[in-house]
Amino acid sequence: MRKTSQLLSLSLFAVAVLSTQACDETEPVVLSPEIPSMSLEVSPRAVARMLVDLPLGLDQVKEVHDAVDASSLNGYDEEYTFADMFSSPGRGVGDELSGTRSAVEYSTPLSSMVSGDLKEGLSSSGLQIYWPYSEDWDGRSMPVITYGSELALESNIGFMRESLPDGSWIVKEITVNEEYAKSNPVWVVNWNEDAGAMTPQMLAKLRPEPVETRTSTEFKTLRLKEFKAHNQYDSWLSGGSEFFIKCGSLKAFTAEVAADLTKYTPEITDLMIKVKRRQVGSSMRYNTILVSEWSPQLTECVFLIHEDDGGKMTTWKATGEVKIKSKSYGFTVEFPYHRNDDIVWRGKLSSNFFEKNNGVANRYGDTSVTFTFN
Repeated sequence: MRKTSQLLSLSLFAVAVLSTQACDETEPVVLSPEIPSMSLEVSPRAVARMLVDLPLGLDQVKEVHDAVDASSLNGYDEEYTFADMFSSPGRGVGDELSGTRSAVEYSTPLSSMVSGDLKEGLSSSGLQIYWPYSEDWDGRSMPVITYGSELALESNIGFMRESLPDGSWIVKEITVNEEYAKSNPVWVVNWNEDAGAMTPQMLAKLRPEPVETRTSTEFKTLRLKEFKAHNQYDSWLSGGSEFFIKCGSLKAFTAEVAADLTKYTPEITDLMIKVKRRQVGSSMRYNTILVSEWSPQLTECVFLIHEDDGGKMTTWKATGEVKIKSKSYGFTVEFPYHRNDDIVWRGKLSSNFFEKNNGVANRYGDTSVTFTFN
């Protein structure tokens, strides 16, 4: 999903110089002590270049680290949106919904360093700071700042500041890749595309499971227990992969005659599992309900896994099955997804399959999923 760039007015002034970590470099770009007023294109590259001109200190880096850590705990990438930066410094994606994290006061929040002319445009731009491997930050090193691209790049230009003995400062352009980001702090300015999705972690916070979920002892509960991604779908500059899990069924179906089918509307469980870069190949444990009341008459559900890549919306229509007095009847489920998405797996899964594979991992395209059914 791509956004259209905007033009905003910006005035930048000379700023205090902070030393940054040494690394391999190309020829440095020496900036003058004062930058005149200029128009700034609100694109990932332009915003990355703007950020490196700010007098960032460890307080601001700690703020970003607080936010990306909170986002990660909520099941999203290590991300800090500019919308959150200006409305509630240090807030992670999902915090505004769950209300589980108290507001944090920062002496000099990062938002206070940004030109007033830019604040409104950046807040509504959809841009964010993505910090891969942020959990390995040593608490001292300053970040190199780079930006996302529409191209699937494996390396990109990164900007870092360094002070000079005469009191001036330079910006060095270095080449950064994923290996560099694993051992050095790197901020990637890119687009946020997953803040509106519901993760298993957010479902657990917003819809805690009641003690008793079934209205009949004959019903079973289908849960997603474990998920593993075997491959990475996106460039590291874009973040981890977003796998959308969709399950369509008829909840608590108890029909006596075929006409009773009209009383039931298919329900779709729709959630996103974010697989961070270092989680590829590892099982991620959940206990997320996909169908809370699977009746003996529901013989199969419809299941879809797709990895989000944007594009126009389209749909996949599929038919599940129920039995009424030994006769089979179909119900139609319509799943929305984007045209550019990678379809990882789609099809129908029966109650017999879940019973035979209860608690057993099975392969679904480039993923493995473990269900429980009891």
